[in-house]
Amino acid sequence: MIVDNLPALQVIVPLLGAILCVLVRRGWLAWFIALVVSWIVPLIAVALILQVLDGGVISYAMGGWAPPVGIEYRVDLLSAFVLLLISMVGAVMLPYANLSVESEISDGKRAWFYALYLLCMTGMLGISITGDAFNAFVFLEVSSLSTYAMIALGKDRRALLAAYQYLIMGTIGATFYVIAIGILYTMTGTLNMVDMSGRLGDVATVRPLFAALAFLTVGISLKFALFPLHSWLPNAYAYAPTFATAFLASTATKAAVYLILRFFFSVYGVALVFGIHPISEMLIALSLMAMFGASIVAVYQDNIKRMLAYSSVAQIGYITLGFGLANVPGLTGGVVHLANHAVTKGALFLAVGGIVYRMGAAHLDDFKGIGKKMPLTMAGFTIAGLSIIGVPGTAGFISKWYLAIAALEHGWGWLVMLLVLSSLISVIYIGRVVEVAYFREPEGKVMNATEMPLSMLIPAWVMILATIYFGIETSWTAGIASQIATDLLAGVQ
Repeated sequence: MIVDNLPALQVIVPLLGAILCVLVRRGWLAWFIALVVSWIVPLIAVALILQVLDGGVISYAMGGWAPPVGIEYRVDLLSAFVLLLISMVGAVMLPYANLSVESEISDGKRAWFYALYLLCMTGMLGISITGDAFNAFVFLEVSSLSTYAMIALGKDRRALLAAYQYLIMGTIGATFYVIAIGILYTMTGTLNMVDMSGRLGDVATVRPLFAALAFLTVGISLKFALFPLHSWLPNAYAYAPTFATAFLASTATKAAVYLILRFFFSVYGVALVFGIHPISEMLIALSLMAMFGASIVAVYQDNIKRMLAYSSVAQIGYITLGFGLANVPGLTGGVVHLANHAVTKGALFLAVGGIVYRMGAAHLDDFKGIGKKMPLTMAGFTIAGLSIIGVPGTAGFISKWYLAIAALEHGWGWLVMLLVLSSLISVIYIGRVVEVAYFREPEGKVMNATEMPLSMLIPAWVMILATIYFGIETSWTAGIASQIATDLLAGVQ
């Protein structure tokens, strides 16, 4: 039955779609194939999360080989949550891609672009669903290699340098990850994550386990740009095609964050990770440096895409801060911010992409008076900006509320104050754009600007409205994140 094979279809459908895009060689047809695939994949994800909520963890043995001998696809609430997040973002954004990609990428390369997009999605969905540590590495590299190529397709020549920088950093991260998996396999004799977790307690010498944990942490942190391992991200987001930037900002780092969350809490466990070495303190310190350092750098950026890239580094700090707090509210805040940041940053990049589509540039000076010429686009940017700041009634507020509760649970009122101060820095860099857009007179290219086409405006506003919806109705975000946090801290696999 199809229902029984949904875990496999979650990965196979976008993979087959990528192959079809290469075969058809026509940009518009490749976009249509990618659109159909992008709308099928979230239906599978919804079916999986409903099965998990109803009947618990799904274990799917690949090729008839029972785990831990064979590769297992394992869907629990955390993996189902990430699967749904990645697939829904793709489904909402793909209609936007048609005109955006057409304006930035030559006709002969568009089919390849959509093939790379679907390969990237395949890799991220595979990371989120596999229960095998080495299989996760394979999917990690599938998504990374396709991402490098997507970035390199940007029309600015600096996109090639950005892709090369990302390639170098990503390769180092992947190497560290493989070293860690090799150590864990040597010590436990298995690559299945559940089986590995059960065997860690029987390992006589724990030093290699902590060496593997160090390699894992650094390697995966390079992939999701944890400060100060973020140097590749600003250029990659600034010079990639606009649609690629929006999609990657919403999803790519989230898949890597999921992987480190899985190893910390499901494979090693809270006691082993946070109970012996000061990993919690290090995560909190690095998170605070990201929240303040990246936000301050964002204030001084004139390229809006680059500004939002540094903002993403800061927002990753909020996610890892929740992990470092290592209690239910903190972990809830970190997990829910995976979704809240995805919709918020996706909305911001789609709004900026609409202005780039009309203006051909994303510098602050090009935004003078744009609020009067593109009122719907800039209104959307402003709303999403309020979510980045964490204004009540937006998705960003929910994440920061849980982090504040987690800090108070530890008795750290000073950390709550730092959360507020970091949010005030966001007011500055978002406020700079709003001030230029609404309180300056239009000049130059802005004089002839009009709203972006409906096929771009509607997906952008779906993401924008989501930032409001998930700031009010939180059962599918904070509610599920709270259950995930409880399960992870209780050691449920």
